[in-house]
Amino acid sequence: MNKLLIAAIAGTLATTSVFVSADAFAATTSDSSAAKAKRPAPARRLIKRSPKAEAAAAAKTDPIPEGAVKWSCKDGNTFYLKGDMKRDAIVTVNWAKKDYRLPRQDTTTGADRFHDSASGMDLVVIPSKAMLFSDKDSSRLADECMTPEMAAGGAAPTQSNALIKNAE
Repeated sequence: MNKLLIAAIAGTLATTSVFVSADAFAATTSDSSAAKAKRPAPARRLIKRSPKAEAAAAAKTDPIPEGAVKWSCKDGNTFYLKGDMKRDAIVTVNWAKKDYRLPRQDTTTGADRFHDSASGMDLVVIPSKAMLFSDKDSSRLADECMTPEMAAGGAAPTQSNALIKNAE
């Protein structure tokens, strides 16, 4: 009988503690949600850039290399090319305020091709125009690009054009 009495008391306490803890949990969550609702939202701050921060952002862009030639393209795009395409193994292309060093690639078509697999930049120059590609997203960045001399009727300053002039 004592065992039965102890079991009944333990059952009653267990049942009571379940109800008490459920009520306490409900009171805690409603109090915390009410406290959150009463708390005002934090004020948003406007971030003003200092002249030093603007100068640092401008310093991240590569300046146009000295002695680079401007190539004007269709759709208002431009890039700058530094180097002699007739003889240099590496030329520098400044595209979107960033310099890319492109090594010469051998071709069988007679076109001059400069390609850097690390950056994905690919410059192809034929006698009438130049095209700039990106391997990263398989897109043509600039098309029908010409120097001022080419726009006036001259040919591109390519290695193949130099060889033709030397053979004559």
